[in-house]
Amino acid sequence: MNIAVMTDSNSGITQEKAKELGIFVVPMPFTINKESFLEDITLTQEEFYHKLEDENTQIMTSQPAIGDLTKYWRSALESHDAIIYIPMSSGLSGSCQTAMMLSDDEEFEGKVFVLDTHRISVTQEQNVLDAIKLVKEGKSVEEICETITSHKSDASIYITVPTLKYLKRGGRITPAAAAIGNLLKIKPILYVGGEKLDKFEQARTVKKARKIMIEAIKNDIEKNQFDDYELYIAYTKDLDQAMDFKSEVEETLNHKVETVAPLSLSVSCHIGPGAIALAVAKKYVK
Repeated sequence: MNIAVMTDSNSGITQEKAKELGIFVVPMPFTINKESFLEDITLTQEEFYHKLEDENTQIMTSQPAIGDLTKYWRSALESHDAIIYIPMSSGLSGSCQTAMMLSDDEEFEGKVFVLDTHRISVTQEQNVLDAIKLVKEGKSVEEICETITSHKSDASIYITVPTLKYLKRGGRITPAAAAIGNLLKIKPILYVGGEKLDKFEQARTVKKARKIMIEAIKNDIEKNQFDDYELYIAYTKDLDQAMDFKSEVEETLNHKVETVAPLSLSVSCHIGPGAIALAVAKKYVK
């Protein structure tokens, strides 16, 4: 079968990179001051942060409209027999469940295979790259789906933010909690694994938060007995900080960081600029 690989922009894969890889990326939609935008199509990272840092800007995220998603599927099926679609985790958005429901429609049944891998950002991108490799190896749709979903729990992400301002603005924490946290200079460390985003720990400085994340990743590697794995760093706006963190991670863990990439805008709008993430994922496709 001629199999297409498709994901959404929460994977961090740009439209330009998608063309290089020969895949399809569904852009996530935004409403900014009642005007509609699509990530990486009508809204760049630079434009997004310029708007986000304006106190008077109202930003709302949403899942792709049903009509837009099916349009992408129909377009891909014009040149492919089947689609493996890897959206962001069902625990972080309703877009995965919507896609699964649509794939059961008579038009797409047996042609569109939606995988809920419980991942986002750099670990979601790993799923996509693995799917591409498996397609090139001539694996069947069923084999690819089984390989990827059977390893969906073999990854974790830790994120720290320099300010609680954006978590408060997005309604993720109460104004009172944000006020107390900022007063105490708390830097929360969040964990993305399985189906949801949870608070993991907190620190008083970004430097300490970075050390906690490195230690947490080290513990995950040992606990899950990852004999072969990849490390990733994701960030919002501040590339210099991310590269400095990369050096610290590689020196501490004695392991190469595979990728340093911007976080998707859907995540960035809730945590703001200056956030940084460290992720690990088991390497199961060579």
